[in-house]
Amino acid sequence: MKCFECEGKVEKKKVPFSMHGIKLGNFDAEVCSKCGEIIFDEKVSDQIDKIAKEKGIWGLERKSKVIMSGNSMAIRIPKTIVDFLKIKQGEEVFMHPEEHKLVVEMKH
Repeated sequence: MKCFECEGKVEKKKVPFSMHGIKLGNFDAEVCSKCGEIIFDEKVSDQIDKIAKEKGIWGLERKSKVIMSGNSMAIRIPKTIVDFLKIKQGEEVFMHPEEHKLVVEMKH
């Protein structure tokens, strides 16, 4: 079988899968030996979704807007993410840019 992306050879393998930094397990997938494209079938995808829901990490992604707060810019953090990360008001965080991303790290 050939890869849809690059025409490379696709092989069946077990691959680790993580969501939001939490490992969900190793799953059967088709993996391109040339470009590394990973494809899960519908059954495996449903299994991954089920595990993510059980761990409370399904659907944590949210959009937020950058707003002005005094002389600084601020980003609102949705309650679902606050609750999941157990963020407390006044808690100190460390942030840094990383390849077009803003990474915010908790100290706890």
